[in-house]
Amino acid sequence: MFDGLQVLCFDLDDTFWDVQRVLDRAEQRVAEFFAARYPLLAQRHSRADLRAARLALIDENPQRAHDMTWLRTETVRRLAVAAGYPEAAGQEAFEVFIAARNQVELFPDVRPALDRLAAHFRLATFSNGNADLGRIGLAPLFAVSLNAERVGVAKPHAAAFAAVARELDCEPRRMLYVGDDPHIDVAGARAAGLRTAWINRSRSSWPDTHSPADLEIADLHQLEAALLDELE
Repeated sequence: MFDGLQVLCFDLDDTFWDVQRVLDRAEQRVAEFFAARYPLLAQRHSRADLRAARLALIDENPQRAHDMTWLRTETVRRLAVAAGYPEAAGQEAFEVFIAARNQVELFPDVRPALDRLAAHFRLATFSNGNADLGRIGLAPLFAVSLNAERVGVAKPHAAAFAAVARELDCEPRRMLYVGDDPHIDVAGARAAGLRTAWINRSRSSWPDTHSPADLEIADLHQLEAALLDELE
């Protein structure tokens, strides 16, 4: 099934860690920062308000919808100025956010499986988010780590996956993309010519709207078993 495979490319959020838990904590840290440093922002804007403001900013700037760093920074900058605070509040708040954003708890299968897979394949990542593998401590495992902000386009656009193939000088058909989202990850990667693996940690049902992935796994240990068995 996976003959000729050279590269394993991974999604990050909900593939390597539970992203909602991470985001909840990061946004709570920002709320605490507002209360201490910019109290009017804390009084006027809930987390739901900030999210609504980001969505409105996307409507205003659809060409930057992929840039999560800019969206978070610019949202707070505008709200800060409206409250009489300096523009720098936007960048300050983002630094609080991104520090917590990169304090992740890996699913227990992730590091050991990646360590073993790295002995047989080149590893890469492409994420629509702005997690930093350098801060997290996983960067040395990967030949390439790209995201939508850097490339200028988000999954499921074919250019996102093509960027990884180009960076590694690898044919898409010799790449396997591993992600948790049936549309963004699996359908997107398949349309770009990659082979696909759906990591289904939540034991969800596959949607009828999409053709199944080449491989369904519950965790990276199952990916490791499936791929390394073929090599033996």
